[in-house]
Amino acid sequence: MESQPVSLTLAWWGTAWLRGHVAADDLLDALGEHAVRHVVAPAPGGPSTSLLEALGLLRSAGAQEIGAAFPVAGDLVGLGGPAAFNAAALDAGEAVLATAVGVGWTPAGVGAAVEWTAHAVGRRPLPDVGDADRGLRAALVDTADRLARLDVARWQPEVADELLDLRRVGSDLEAPHGVPARCVDLAGRALRLQRVAALAGRSDGAAVTALEIDARRDAVHGLARAARHALTAAASPEVWPPA
Repeated sequence: MESQPVSLTLAWWGTAWLRGHVAADDLLDALGEHAVRHVVAPAPGGPSTSLLEALGLLRSAGAQEIGAAFPVAGDLVGLGGPAAFNAAALDAGEAVLATAVGVGWTPAGVGAAVEWTAHAVGRRPLPDVGDADRGLRAALVDTADRLARLDVARWQPEVADELLDLRRVGSDLEAPHGVPARCVDLAGRALRLQRVAALAGRSDGAAVTALEIDARRDAVHGLARAARHALTAAASPEVWPPA
């Protein structure tokens, strides 16, 4: 099963709860796969409230959807500022945003719990689902070709196995009612290709020269970027196709 980021789970199930598609118990069960407890702090170091209470406040403020972002340094996909929130999201590697009410949360593991810290956020640019899907497919073709020229099957057979596994149809991800099937499939492929990029970008294996290591990393850079953009689009109801 694909390793599902907690922000993807909260974006999908939180949106479903805000829109009345799932009950609170369903939301908490889905998030329970990541941690036994989720709390939200209004500011770093501030007192925390339960996740459900914090979501209720978002609903009262008019929020009907929650999106997610998965940025890295040099690629702030899905973020629109301010700088303090961008920095916190970069530190966490992910975030959720209810941009309609100007609120974003960043997660951190605290023992057996996940603590979400609230931040003020602005509107954000987002990749279109169709564009992100096409970009991911193009990046896969390019990366697979370049890795084949680097003889990936010889020095890292697990990468070749992962690429072959992409022929499998469908996704293992569990999504609530209201998430478009196209977005569930896109998120699943994005997560699998993130794993390919991580495996192929490792510095061990038969590629031992600096030139070979650089060629390997360059081959997967575009794939990793396309996967982040695809995952962000799939996790952002603002750009979902009509039901």
